[in-house]
Amino acid sequence: MLHLLLLVPIVHRDAAESRQFGFQDAATPMMQGIIDLHHDIFVFLVIISILVLRVLVCAPWHLRYKRNPIPGRIVHGTTIEMIWTIFPSITLMFIAIPSFALLYSMDEVLDPAITIKAIGHQWYWTYEYSDYSSDEQSLTFDSYMIPGDDLELGRLRLLEVDNRVVVPAETHLRMIITSADVLHSWAVPSLGVKCDAVPGRLNQTSIFIKREGVYYGQCSEICGTNHAFMPIVVETVSLDAYVSWVSSHT
Repeated sequence: MLHLLLLVPIVHRDAAESRQFGFQDAATPMMQGIIDLHHDIFVFLVIISILVLRVLVCAPWHLRYKRNPIPGRIVHGTTIEMIWTIFPSITLMFIAIPSFALLYSMDEVLDPAITIKAIGHQWYWTYEYSDYSSDEQSLTFDSYMIPGDDLELGRLRLLEVDNRVVVPAETHLRMIITSADVLHSWAVPSLGVKCDAVPGRLNQTSIFIKREGVYYGQCSEICGTNHAFMPIVVETVSLDAYVSWVSSHT
């Protein structure tokens, strides 16, 4: 039975699903770190919620009038004050240390093999592959959402685009993100990326995608009437397929 299960291909969730409860599958170490941090913090959340709920339920029962007709007057308790000061501090420390480690690792940009510039417009994206641009030629294209009437069978409504961002797997990428008009945000959940596109400013983030696949995202900053209609699609392919794609577009 086990060897039969091993033959079943793994299906990754790289796009939003109907009635989805939880994260999309991680395709980068950064997104895996975000998911792990969420699970760790959720453990503290459950423990604290149980303790608080126990106090809320037990306090009225033990301090009811029939049991305590004359209420006690406690105005100061050194022990209890030390407990509710030290234990929350320790809890916050266990949450803060991995949080800061993940936060600083998100800002770290390693030596990238490929640099891509994403420019937000109302209401589409423009992509420039800076490494292949020169005076004679450039690899630049616009990416528009495909209307529902033009979708092929099996494609995702409101998420498909006419030109995808194609990148190689297991390669350090640098995304430079800006805007040509108003605030936008370049966000792809499976990649653990959400970077604001600000007019007149260049923001950057690094991505290392571990596996091949198609990853969907959307503009995550309200930018006008058609804010909901400027999706993002990143297609990760093998290095050979990427070289062939670049050759056919330059």
